[in-house]
Amino acid sequence: MRVVLLLAVFVLVLTVLLPLLRRPLAKGTRPRVAISDELVKDPVCQTYVVRSRAVRGRGADGAPYFCSEECARRYVD
Repeated sequence: MRVVLLLAVFVLVLTVLLPLLRRPLAKGTRPRVAISDELVKDPVCQTYVVRSRAVRGRGADGAPYFCSEECARRYVD
């Protein structure tokens, strides 16, 4: 009788603990997603803007990025 009771407790513990142990392992095996966009600093107002939404300055390749058209105009003036 004790063997049956111990076996039942063992199975119950395994059914509860095994899913809990698998969760952290499953999260660690997912591939990491690379950040596709970065922040750039507006030289006029010193705010950071996501590069894909920033206003590109006119001129050479090294042209700065701006948070708005207004900041781009103020930079030129």
